[in-house]
Amino acid sequence: MANPYRSSQGLSARPVSNSDEIQLRIDPIHADLDEEISVLHKQVTQLKHVAREIETEAWIQNDLVSDLQMLMSKAQAGVKNGMTKLNRTVALQRSNHILQVIIFGLACFAIVYLWSKHLKR
Repeated sequence: MANPYRSSQGLSARPVSNSDEIQLRIDPIHADLDEEISVLHKQVTQLKHVAREIETEAWIQNDLVSDLQMLMSKAQAGVKNGMTKLNRTVALQRSNHILQVIIFGLACFAIVYLWSKHLKR
């Protein structure tokens, strides 16, 4: 019966009494450990470079998000100030319009009154 813990690369693991430990037995005939170690080293190096690139990209995106948040808060403050000024202007224009309508009405009344007085003579 074949060993269920044996790998095709010449390494085999044997269970030990403590479940946290694994013992490896190296079969020197079937294993080329130097090649396996160099392949693993290359993969670890590639993963390290990928992790650095991810970290750099995360920093760049965090800076962009911070800049965007600052820009949005400035825009929000500008819109709020603009709305305050617009509301104030609308309130002043409404009162001016009412005053203008009253003055126009009085002027029309005065013109009609004076015209009627002038026509009666």
